[in-house]
Amino acid sequence: MTGEAKADEPQIHPAVSVVGPDEGEVMVLGTTRMRVLEDGSHTGHRLAIAESVLAPHTQGPPQHRHARHDEGFYVLSGTIRFTVGDENHDATAGTLVMVPPGTPHTFANPTDEPAVMLSTFTPDLYVQYFRDLRDVLAGGRAMTPQANVEAMSRYATEPATDLA
Repeated sequence: MTGEAKADEPQIHPAVSVVGPDEGEVMVLGTTRMRVLEDGSHTGHRLAIAESVLAPHTQGPPQHRHARHDEGFYVLSGTIRFTVGDENHDATAGTLVMVPPGTPHTFANPTDEPAVMLSTFTPDLYVQYFRDLRDVLAGGRAMTPQANVEAMSRYATEPATDLA
């Protein structure tokens, strides 16, 4: 039985990951609170998942495009405005927005209420970008457009418009 497991041998399976409501890696990025639920370490780096709470009137990132990963956004509560190129889409609870590589996009919370979304990153490489942003913002430092572009470039991402 070459290449086949014997019936009496234990099978090795990846460990199941369970993240409770008060668990996960929490990052505060300006007016957004992000909780990383899966950073790719339990999915063979195929998928990362984060929950983000956008405070009222959060502008979000500059419009950008990813070269190497898909990004998904599922709105859990509130309204999030997605801008794709020149088009705006106001997404309310229950809306899924999928952004394939190469598509210029951004998002914001233009309302007076907080908004919550679940984001997916396939593969997981973009989670480290958020950690880099957190480190830049630590100690009250401001995120300059140049620092943001530099951080984006490490993760196959570039601004979709001139940030100067």
